[in-house]
Amino acid sequence: MLSIAYSSCQPNSTFNVYLFFKTLRKILHVDLDAFYASVEQRDNHNYRGKPLVVGGLPQERGVVVAASYGARKFGVHSAMPSYLALQKCPALVFAPPRFEVYRSISAEIHAIFKRYTDLVEPVALDEAYLDVSQNKLGLPYATTIARQIKAAILAETSLTASAGVSVNKFLAKMASGMNKPNGLTVILPEHAVDFVAALPIEKFHGIGEVTATKMNNLGIHTGIDLKQYSQADLVRHFGKVGHFYYLIARAEDNRIVEPNRIRKSIGAETSFTKDLDELKIMLLELENIAQTLQHRLENYQALGRTITLKVKFADYQQITRSKTVSAAIGEAQAISQIAEELLAAISLEGRSVRLLGISLSNLDCAQEPKPVQLCLFE
Repeated sequence: MLSIAYSSCQPNSTFNVYLFFKTLRKILHVDLDAFYASVEQRDNHNYRGKPLVVGGLPQERGVVVAASYGARKFGVHSAMPSYLALQKCPALVFAPPRFEVYRSISAEIHAIFKRYTDLVEPVALDEAYLDVSQNKLGLPYATTIARQIKAAILAETSLTASAGVSVNKFLAKMASGMNKPNGLTVILPEHAVDFVAALPIEKFHGIGEVTATKMNNLGIHTGIDLKQYSQADLVRHFGKVGHFYYLIARAEDNRIVEPNRIRKSIGAETSFTKDLDELKIMLLELENIAQTLQHRLENYQALGRTITLKVKFADYQQITRSKTVSAAIGEAQAISQIAEELLAAISLEGRSVRLLGISLSNLDCAQEPKPVQLCLFE
């Protein structure tokens, strides 16, 4: 089902819209719906219709890697400790991850993308950006391409995907999440500024829970509030990322789709709804984060030599500590052990922690994962 954010063009504006489209890009963001869980339910009929998570068992101190939509209704989500997920949904079914299968299906899906364009930027196994401004089939409408890609994915893998269509990566990403599962949403350029202005700050891609809370404390609750802040003020409050916030508040995003983007680091982090002040709880959370990170490393078939611990305190002060080892690692146990050593070197007396994160850099990766009328709609 196609959804267009805000009403379509009025007849008397057709010529101006045509000129506007000619200068803009056509960007798709395609996101498989609950990918890992959907694969497991596709391949095992006993899992169908049940709340399912892919991840480690609670008794093994596992963590949720992915959750089906049935499980999400109970508040279960990725990176959640498995014991907590089971508390939220006692009928939860656990499936062990099969990353080789997910990688194989991801390769099939990326082959579908390549039928239309070589400008494909993988974000993960289950999502990617595509620049289809000049596509291989010469199709004039981005929505036509999005529909065909979704249909091909369903026909060839029996999986559904949601797609967003717009003129930049930020807007395409926002659009793809608007009508999940199996959605298709277009954000037209003449409606982009109004769309962003009305968007709750918590819904912005790139603004996490902790940052949203800080913005709320500054009186920023929607995109229009964010737009009132100067670039200098945003940088002062949020650091270098303030430049990005300034642009997206105006529906601007100049990032190109980079098919050969080299990943510099892979990480995982958790923001806590209640600040942590007990070391033993922090150590348990680091183990869970390390398990999530291990799964992400497996996705990219990567190992890393530099482990970086990020700690954000209740007063929003953030510090990082790093250690480089001689041999690349990727196992959760080794990662968490080094992260715990780095945490032990930080003075926590009298301080509570709002966020913990671990990332690996110095990666060894096996793989990473002419003028046309640019009309986005039919």
